[in-house]
Amino acid sequence: MEMNASYTSFVAIGDSFTEGMSDLLPDGSYRGWADLLAARLATREPDFRYANLAVRGKLIGQIAGEQAPMAAAMGADVVTLVGGLNDALRPKVDMGRVRGHLEEAVELLAPSCKTLVLMRSPGRNGPVMDRFRPRMEELFAILDELATRHDALLVDLYGAPVLADPRMWDVDRLHLTAEGHRRVAEAVWQSLGLPPEDEWRADLAPSTAASWPARRTEDLRFARQHLLPWIGRRLTGRSSGDGRAAKRGELLPYTPSATDRLS
Repeated sequence: MEMNASYTSFVAIGDSFTEGMSDLLPDGSYRGWADLLAARLATREPDFRYANLAVRGKLIGQIAGEQAPMAAAMGADVVTLVGGLNDALRPKVDMGRVRGHLEEAVELLAPSCKTLVLMRSPGRNGPVMDRFRPRMEELFAILDELATRHDALLVDLYGAPVLADPRMWDVDRLHLTAEGHRRVAEAVWQSLGLPPEDEWRADLAPSTAASWPARRTEDLRFARQHLLPWIGRRLTGRSSGDGRAAKRGELLPYTPSATDRLS
């Protein structure tokens, strides 16, 4: 990777992770690592353009079939593709089909852009995620292979222990906090050969563990408000993104706002 490279355009595709949940802004919208990264890239290029085609809940087949062709047609300098985890977290999944869709997307995107970025997604510690960990690691092995074959960058968020810290995750235990998204933006920034602002892998400061009753109360609240609805959508084939449009569906000039700052 060329150090201190110049990038004039960026397209992000994927699911809720790239849409920006749960980095919630005061107006009720989500920011997220992709917006943060775009804001930093825009400070280096006056005519910088950005599109974010990601929609929460999307499976890799939808990302490959709907978002990837749009992103390829935009011809951006940087394209990020993060997908497949929603498939791996379903009750039943055909990992062969996941591989096929990922190959389809990467083979389309890699020749269309200057730099294709793939990611090994972060994973929160806990019994729910532990159940699916073998599938996640199979998914990441596929991404490793594709990155090598197509000369794409691979950002290893899964290998950063700090991103497994429960304090990096929102109350739904599925999406990163604002600090988690900030660190992902920094990780991708550095992978693009740009000068680091800080050490995104640095551990959080030690904290006092909550009491057993407090943890059980929080577990019950999480199960009622987040886990059971999530399981219900998986079992019925519904998605939180059904009928939802992309947050930024065209590759247009991008001027960062005050809420896009990394600090």
